[in-house]
Amino acid sequence: MNRRTGLRLFGGALVAVLLLLAGLDWLFPVPAAPQYSPLVLAADGSVLHAYLNPTQKWRMKTELREITPVLRKAIIEKEDRWFYWHFGVNPLALVQAAGRNVFGTGRTTGASTITMQVARLLEPKERTFGNKLLEMARATQLEIHYSKAEILQLYLNLVPYGGNVEGVKSAALLYFQQPPDYLSLAQTVTLAIIPNRPRGLVLGKNNAAVLQERNRWLRRFQEAGLFARQDVADALLEPLEVQRHAAPTLAPHLSRRLVQQFPGRAIIQSSLQRNKQTKAEDLTRNYVRRLHELGITQAAVLVVNNRTRQVEAYVGSADFHDFGSQGQNDGVTAVRSPGSTLKPFLYALAMDRGLVTPKLVLPDVPTNFQGYRPENFDKHCNGEVTLERALAYSLNIPAVRVLNELGVANFTDKLRQAGFQSVSRNRGHLGLSSILGGCGASLEELTNLYVTLANGGHYGKLRLMRTSRRTSPPNPLSKREGELDLNSSSKKLKASAPSLLERGLGGEVLLVSPAAAFLTTDILAQLTRPDLPLGAASSMRLPKIAWKTGTSYGRRDAWSIGYNKQYTVGVWIGNFSGHGSPALTGADVATPLLFNIFNDLAYNSPNDWFVPPAALDFRLVCAETGLVPNETCPNQIIDYFLPGVSEGRRCQHQREVLLAEDGSFVYCRACAPAAGFRRALYPNLLPEVAAYKEAQGIPYQRLPPHNPQCQLVRGGRESAPTITSPTANTEYVLNRHEQQQLLLSCTTDNEVRQVYWYVNDKFLRAAAATERVFFKPPPGPLKISCADDHGRNTDVLVTVNEL
Repeated sequence: MNRRTGLRLFGGALVAVLLLLAGLDWLFPVPAAPQYSPLVLAADGSVLHAYLNPTQKWRMKTELREITPVLRKAIIEKEDRWFYWHFGVNPLALVQAAGRNVFGTGRTTGASTITMQVARLLEPKERTFGNKLLEMARATQLEIHYSKAEILQLYLNLVPYGGNVEGVKSAALLYFQQPPDYLSLAQTVTLAIIPNRPRGLVLGKNNAAVLQERNRWLRRFQEAGLFARQDVADALLEPLEVQRHAAPTLAPHLSRRLVQQFPGRAIIQSSLQRNKQTKAEDLTRNYVRRLHELGITQAAVLVVNNRTRQVEAYVGSADFHDFGSQGQNDGVTAVRSPGSTLKPFLYALAMDRGLVTPKLVLPDVPTNFQGYRPENFDKHCNGEVTLERALAYSLNIPAVRVLNELGVANFTDKLRQAGFQSVSRNRGHLGLSSILGGCGASLEELTNLYVTLANGGHYGKLRLMRTSRRTSPPNPLSKREGELDLNSSSKKLKASAPSLLERGLGGEVLLVSPAAAFLTTDILAQLTRPDLPLGAASSMRLPKIAWKTGTSYGRRDAWSIGYNKQYTVGVWIGNFSGHGSPALTGADVATPLLFNIFNDLAYNSPNDWFVPPAALDFRLVCAETGLVPNETCPNQIIDYFLPGVSEGRRCQHQREVLLAEDGSFVYCRACAPAAGFRRALYPNLLPEVAAYKEAQGIPYQRLPPHNPQCQLVRGGRESAPTITSPTANTEYVLNRHEQQQLLLSCTTDNEVRQVYWYVNDKFLRAAAATERVFFKPPPGPLKISCADDHGRNTDVLVTVNEL
């Protein structure tokens, strides 16, 4: 056989062997990855919450960076000092072990390498000679697939520590309450020696035996030159007083949410700050405990860093383990009535449309908006108020009026852009009541809306996951089990998850202008307001924040959401059962907790505040209306406005009239005589404002009646009464057994003194212009008519049915 033929035969044999090995590797793949205990970490990497794995074991994944040089040296010296030199099986150790076992000399051993132990831990089998051969084959296979560092990592994740505790990290957290890379030399050696005797050396039960064995190995490691003499001396003096502790259970609601979002993932790093989370949980639990006697059992809190939009504290309920109060419900994501918390956003949108400015005066009188009659929270009207007072005092009627002018569709479209899921699902079914809590919202959605105001109107998704430039080392078995790293998980989430998680890390949307956001913030930061908690104004700990409260119908939900430049904090308080409480209001119940959280979490934050953007400017406006003054506006004040956006309508709060010499009546241009009259200025009030003042007995300068001799205005409809009740083209269902009646009311011009009501063209009765008239209508279609004392008439058609 020549040399060339020999090389060919050798090459063919080598290829055959490689093909055989590849075939065996394909037929008998590497064992499946171990099922780890899901861990949710804080932003600093500490463990917030740990869960049992699917087999009910504490098997927390030890990352490569947590394997310290001390731990690595101790394990390798004790278990397999030739670990880095063999290929899964140590032939020399096999020969030595066989000699000891056959001739009975020395300690009987199995010569298992760390890699062979990994193979056995991945596939536990009865200890027989045949299984030992399979174990060696598996060890060789593992060496082909994984690096030494990855094999060591697997070993440290699988070694037993007694009971249902497996892995170095599980033992470190459950016994020493520290991750492996924070342990001392003595603690590290303690964990290194237990896996061979997990039943005899049980931490918390056999501490004396563990201490003796630990010190014995410390001396052996010193003799081997692994650690410095002084370090070992210090370690020998360290006491061992340990017991098993409960696994970490901070942030249970967010942890559950993230684990459900990332099934099968061993380590999830959240955006939470551990100290803020702990304080928020403690404050919430202790605060709600004091509310129990008021029938209030739950609360939820969200703390957001405005700059990063990362959630730094997430409290889903006052007590996760309070089953009687449904503590496992997540109040951060629960959809509830938002009360008045949407009003700041409405006014900001209206400012951007040029409809309002802070000093604009709005009517605050009983008003019928096409059948919808809102009331203020205290059932009281103020006649007229500025926009800033309407927002600071959370008045309902002015807010509905502004929404009616802005348009419900324009408002709800912005809410959809802001991620309000309930609004998106109810497209086309929301009305004017949405500004008073008629649409559903979650604390997460509302808080992010205020983060948007804090960020100058820029909206982006909240971030519940920490973003980091550092990439973790590859997981040994991730290829097979699909354990994704942070980047790949984010991509998966972007494609499939509708929640406010990592998928929203992209660009932001400008929902309101920086100018409108600043003006809204400026109003919300005012301290002269009714929702300031009692005694808070004199407190030295009153935080510098802008905030808004809200209370839902039936006092079922109390809200208070505030922000400064650094943080936004959202608070909800109520009952998950939906039961209300007479004491449940945003001002009295939710705001004190909001202030407590700001004082504890952000009291020492930089004392900077929002500054007006360049797009804002000042102008003089009439104090009576908030509009650009004319020559009849002596009282003028300064107001912010958006140049080129805010309307420049001139004030008409007074109108010039032609008055008879004795002041008994007024003339129109058509009936004014050539002489014998004088010019005078009278308040130009809206009809509904004049009617309210008349009904409340509020004095004002009322216009005298029109010239009774004037024939041109009789029968005219341009100033005819406006029927405010009943609503035109509406069906009314009345209960005949309760003798229910129908309300007749209208608004008229100032000069009208009396009106006349007709039903189906039959005279009903005369009444004062502002009087509310009740009558029992007959069933069927009705024509309701109202005529004033000038002969002007208005009709509406309604239908009445009886039950």
